[in-house]
Amino acid sequence: MNKFYEDVKYGLSSNPKRLYSKYFYDKIGDALFQQLMHSPDYYLSKCELEILQLQSTSIAQDINIEFDEFDLVELGAGDASKSIFLLQALLDNGSDFTYYPVDISQNVIELLEAKLPKLLPSIKIKGLNGEYIAMLEQLAKHGSRPKLILFLGSNIGNMNLDEAALFCEKVRDLMNPGDLFFIGFDLKKNPFTILTAYNDRAGLTRDFNLNLLRRINKELSGNFYLDAFYHYPNYDPISGACKSHLISAKDQEVTIGEGTDRFSIQFKQHEAVFMEISKKYSIEEIEELALNTGFKITNHFLDSKKWFADSLWRKD
Repeated sequence: MNKFYEDVKYGLSSNPKRLYSKYFYDKIGDALFQQLMHSPDYYLSKCELEILQLQSTSIAQDINIEFDEFDLVELGAGDASKSIFLLQALLDNGSDFTYYPVDISQNVIELLEAKLPKLLPSIKIKGLNGEYIAMLEQLAKHGSRPKLILFLGSNIGNMNLDEAALFCEKVRDLMNPGDLFFIGFDLKKNPFTILTAYNDRAGLTRDFNLNLLRRINKELSGNFYLDAFYHYPNYDPISGACKSHLISAKDQEVTIGEGTDRFSIQFKQHEAVFMEISKKYSIEEIEELALNTGFKITNHFLDSKKWFADSLWRKD
């Protein structure tokens, strides 16, 4: 069986049970997340969009101080609705770069390769479908140009602090001195504002989480009954961790897989399945993370509410 099957079996056999957020993004999951990004309760995308709409010229200038010929690698590119402003600003500056959007969703890569050349006729684009570090390793073997690596959308928040530090170290190891890392962080703020974003009134976050069960049913021959699980988020303002769980509404058994690969999982009533974390940072925590993983911060770019930061780091 494939890696998806192996991760689902391992996660659901663990105690406590868990699933992995990287598998949220099939075609339905992509569409649900795009809807969520435009939800009135989901502030993250709007805050980062404001930064990139209004400050991309300044960001591009900071980048071009370091180099104007480079490879631009975006980890978790999504629909590029935010990064397109930076791409445009860099093109306007006369920067010579190839854009490498990286995404685990082949659907996303195909859409970007079809859409972006129409919006930015001079763009050079080559999509990469796969895991972030694996794709960076692939690029490191075949290219020697300076790199600007984008990791937007507070994707770093989907890791705890130890995982985030390890990820940043792995990225740094695949960079050359002088390369840049542009990384988005959701900042600590009113806890109710944060919690509402993950428990939106339209139920999009709920549907986004439940869609992973639907995907397991479709791709791994599972028999999850979606109405037998409910979505539960919680936020700890001290650690900054916003966590999402799916809770079993009753005692139940779910089977996954086919033939000799078929296995059963027992769920007790009220048992939780951990789905994802979205950690919120202070500016001090961002600076500590950069320092501890071998980066020097060039600049922070914040939205007008100071709810979100895009931070430009350099490997010296």
